[in-house]
Parts: sequence; structure tokens; C-alpha cells
Amino acid sequence: MQLGFSSMNTPEEVAPDVLARALEDRGFESLWMGEHTHIPTSRDTPYPAGGELPGPYTRMMDPYVGLMLAASATSTLKVGTAVSLSLQHHVLALAKTVATLDRLSRGRVLYGVGVGWNREELANHSDVPWSRRYLALEECVAALRCLWTDEEAEFHGEYFDFDPVWSLPKPLQPEIPVVCGMSGRLGTAHAVRWADVWMPMDVALGDVRSGRIEKKIRLFRQAAAEAGRGEVPINLLTFGDPTLETLQYYASLGVERTVVGGSRIGWDDPSTTMPFIDRYAEMIPELR
Repeated sequence: MQLGFSSMNTPEEVAPDVLARALEDRGFESLWMGEHTHIPTSRDTPYPAGGELPGPYTRMMDPYVGLMLAASATSTLKVGTAVSLSLQHHVLALAKTVATLDRLSRGRVLYGVGVGWNREELANHSDVPWSRRYLALEECVAALRCLWTDEEAEFHGEYFDFDPVWSLPKPLQPEIPVVCGMSGRLGTAHAVRWADVWMPMDVALGDVRSGRIEKKIRLFRQAAAEAGRGEVPINLLTFGDPTLETLQYYASLGVERTVVGGSRIGWDDPSTTMPFIDRYAEMIPELR
């Protein structure tokens, strides 16, 4: 099993190029950055984890610029979004941005997508109804794939509609892996339908001691097989500081990549980043 790291990508955090070199040198396989284009100062949507919204969420830098700096400082480290809020972008501009990152990183992009949790944030960008955001994201991904692969790309959907266009250059990868970072009934159903990789957060599947994670993974594989999808790779985003035993358990379930760093102890204190990376680097040989 491969190990990745997730960064909040704030100005106070270890700089993306320094962080990426440290990860690659220590055997990590990938670096992931999330996205919030902005945070509305007045909102009714509660923070999903409860309580006040942590400050770093308001200071996240642009993930594509950060990942480009990370890629420029490394040669093998994969760079991914965890996750891109795709509905908060113009699809033609987004296709160009991701394709450019893939070109300049020499084909190392993993495009993680999600619908987000902040209703007001989406409303500032789009007229897509909150209740239709999953379907709109599915359509957005289909439009992006069209723009990345078709010489004269054309798409006509409910939320995305454009006549034939040249969207060049194409990504270096023949097909950029689209990673679905959604869980729950709707998120899992969409992952089964169109994702190249399913990457839910482990805590969203259940407590590791309860056996629910194993059950949810088994049910996902069964649904993918019944839908004719075959083996859809499974990744997990971890919440907190998983033990080596937990990571080994995920590997035993056939999880191909686990990403650590999310909501880790001291996650809002940049001075804890390098010690955290060093601690998990020691576990990497035990996961292969």
C-alpha cells in the first residue's frame, strides 16, 4: 500500500516545494491539497465536525499553484486534489488548469473531486441547486473528460453546455485519474458510476474496531462488480493519527493508497508537520 500526505496548504504551513521534497525523500507516494476558493463570512451551513470553523480553512491557498510548486521540486511524487470543488470553477478554465498541471508535472496528477459541505460557498459561484450538486458534479466530470481527450470537444448537458471547441494542450496522461472523495449513500453510488478511484474518509465509513469499514468496502466492491465496473481502486483519507496496525489493516483490505495528515494532532500548528512526516515515514516499509 502506498502512503500519501494531505496538507492544508496555508501560508504558514511548510512551503509546498520544501514539503514535497521531504515527502519524496522519505518514500511518500503522493501529496494532496484541498480547496476552498473562499469562506462566506455569514452562513447557515454548520461546520461538519461541529463547533467553530477552524481558522486554517479561511487561509487555504490555491491548490493548483501549490501543487505545481510541489511538482517542480520533485520527480516522482504524485500530486492530487483532496478535493477539488469542481462546481466552483468554469469548466473550460478548469480543464485547462488541470491539463497544464499534468503537462508540467510530467503526468503526475490525481484529480480528486467532491461536492463540498458549504451551501453558501457553492451559491456564490453557481446556480446549481444544492440538492442537485451530485448530479451536476457527475456532469462536470464527464465534460472535463471530454475536454481532456476529444480533439474537438463538445458537450451538451443540463448544467454544462458547449459547442465544439479546441481545448489544448491535452494532459500528458491519456486519462487523468478522477478520484471520488465522497461517501454516504449518494457519494458511494456516484463513485460506483463514474469514478476511476474511490477515496472516502475512513471515519465516514465507521469505526475501525467495529468492522464497518471492511463491510462498506466489501459492499462497494460488490456494487461496482454488479454495475460492470470491475475492480475500482480504493484509497482512504485518514482522520487523525492512525496507528501502524490500522494502516496495515487497511492494506489487508486491499486499499491501494492511504493518505494521512487530515485532522491530525496539531494539524493547525505548522511546527508539527515535519515530525509527523518523519514518524509515518518509518512505517512505510511495513506497508509494502
